[in-house]
Amino acid sequence: MTDLSTTYLGLKLKNPLVASASPLSENVDTVKKLEEAGIAAVVMYSLFEEQIIHESLELDHFLFYGSESSAEIDSFYPQTGKYTLKADAYIEKLKKIKQSVNIPVIGSLNGVSTGGWIKYAQKIEAAGADALELNLYFLPTDPALTAAQVEENYITLVHDVRKSIKIPLAVKLSPFFTSIPNISRRLATAGANGLVLFNRFYQPDLDVENMEVVPNLVLSTSNDLRLPLRWIAILYGQINADLALTSGIHTVEDVIKACMAGASVAMTASELLAGGINRVRSILAGLEEWMTAHEYESISQLKGSLSQKSVKEPAVFERANYMKVLNSFKSLP
Repeated sequence: MTDLSTTYLGLKLKNPLVASASPLSENVDTVKKLEEAGIAAVVMYSLFEEQIIHESLELDHFLFYGSESSAEIDSFYPQTGKYTLKADAYIEKLKKIKQSVNIPVIGSLNGVSTGGWIKYAQKIEAAGADALELNLYFLPTDPALTAAQVEENYITLVHDVRKSIKIPLAVKLSPFFTSIPNISRRLATAGANGLVLFNRFYQPDLDVENMEVVPNLVLSTSNDLRLPLRWIAILYGQINADLALTSGIHTVEDVIKACMAGASVAMTASELLAGGINRVRSILAGLEEWMTAHEYESISQLKGSLSQKSVKEPAVFERANYMKVLNSFKSLP
């Protein structure tokens, strides 16, 4: 029988399909249905830094960077919209979900500064979370703020949170780093047990008729898979941390590709939001069917089989293949 089990953050999972942070985890019954459908673990929707800040008023350097020169510093805080649940209420929801299911539940904190994070990281651990995911979501807009300062802030945050809790710690990264391998290694050294590639910065749109900036949420597609797929394939075997692929997981083939690149788990939300919870069943059934047909006995056998270190032409993951791809294109008549 095909073994779909995998290990992520030291957690033994029955398969590699994990529900990433999304509104799906806001409802206890929905999480129970995800478990019944076969999902291996659930990442809670994020507790945002803005929620902690407004509750605790523990503002640090990065949140007030340049505040002395701007009378409009309060405009830094984005409108939190539906995520206005108070921080302590988040902890209570986590407790209820953890008590209602048997699969691992991973807490999620979204932000970039220490502030009240240590306190709430500890509260998430005390609430029974099996692990914690830090979603490092910071968009530098101050020209005086250097890349080195931003990265150092990340490292300090991960180090401080790691010291404050005992449960496994994952860090969710964006792809916007000069050297992804270097920041990945530094984060692992600072205490990250896993890296989640990549978070998505939701870009605002412009309403030209009403002259307004409007929020615009676009669900991912399988085309979004290639960027995290490439970097996981490059990082696999080089970084002392588990790798999770998120953004672009919609089909059986997407899960297979994630595992072949070297991911321990494939995280999905958009497919479940668009196609419904039963997509979990069909994806897992398709995964087992494919592995049986291709004579793979386990996920561990599949994992990393098409990573950079395993393929005959590792240059396909690098710039050396760039010219070959361009030259392979033939224009239409």
